[in-house]
Amino acid sequence: MVWIILIIVAALVVWFITIRNGIITKRNRCDNAWETIDTQLQRRNDLIPNLVETVKGYAKHESDTLQAVTNARAAVAGATTPEDKMAASNALSGTLKTLFAVSEAYPDLKADANFRQLQTQLQDTEDKLSYARMSFNDCVLEYNNAIETFPGSLVAGSSFQRKQGFTVADESARQAPQVKF
Repeated sequence: MVWIILIIVAALVVWFITIRNGIITKRNRCDNAWETIDTQLQRRNDLIPNLVETVKGYAKHESDTLQAVTNARAAVAGATTPEDKMAASNALSGTLKTLFAVSEAYPDLKADANFRQLQTQLQDTEDKLSYARMSFNDCVLEYNNAIETFPGSLVAGSSFQRKQGFTVADESARQAPQVKF
């Protein structure tokens, strides 16, 4: 009888450890996915000054657009929390759309090799960033499900907090930019 009780206790301990380790692994995947987003945000921030300088040479009178991109980039660089970075990144994405829409009005700019290369790199970064956001949201969903569903909710208790996925906070970011001359 003692052996049966010991086996049951051992099975419960192994079960508890397995569930807890699974939750920790999911939380770590979320953190890693966020770091991937952070890396892509930094890459984008590094490319933007070069792109802005290239565009400045062709579109001197588009200073408001260029200033908006510069300000949005600074907001991303200055954000400290994941939530602040999400909001600033969404704003930057919107200003970049406007910048690329402005570039459509300048055929010489679109033909410039430096601009094309920077635009391609930035588009590649935006694609990677989009994928990283989707991956992050998948990790967050998996983690939140693990801590909120039975039996994970018993093991998680109050030790594990729900995570927020990456969302578009500004509905205007979903709209195509309007450029008027």
